Amino acid sequence: MMEILSAGVLVLSDKGARGQRKDESGLFLRDALQKAGFKVVAYHILPDEYEDILVTLIDWVDRKGLDLILTTGGTGLSPRDVTPEATKAALDKEIPGIAEAIRIKGLEHTPRAMLSRGVAGIRKQTLIINLPGSLKAVQESWAIVVPVLSHALEKIKGAVSDCALRRE
Repeated sequence: MMEILSAGVLVLSDKGARGQRKDESGLFLRDALQKAGFKVVAYHILPDEYEDILVTLIDWVDRKGLDLILTTGGTGLSPRDVTPEATKAALDKEIPGIAEAIRIKGLEHTPRAMLSRGVAGIRKQTLIINLPGSLKAVQESWAIVVPVLSHALEKIKGAVSDCALRRE
């Protein structure tokens, strides 16, 4: 990466927000982002509340100017899982290929991956990606998205380099 990019990790978990469950997926993401060269400037655990998620995403983009936000949790089928809806409301553009790749790769491990409703997209010059809530699914998802983060963020910020990736 050309510069040190800022990142935030937003954990969506009712039990985690109440202190009834230790956060593992968010802590994994925080460490993985740091190892990948990002400066993690925001990390927060929130309950599965649409308005709280939306306000936090907008704040982290509009006020803090983060380059990347990764969310974990709230992407399933339960009535309280509202992360995708709140994220969509914050986005200017969706990037469906990221979420599709996460689900496709996840199907190699479990048929339940097709039940994830996570989305990805751009607000201003920030990339936002919803990841599942379990540590294992987050680790698998991270391995899928990390190879494209640098290029995606360069393009979001206006780089004019070619997008073609050569395979030798």
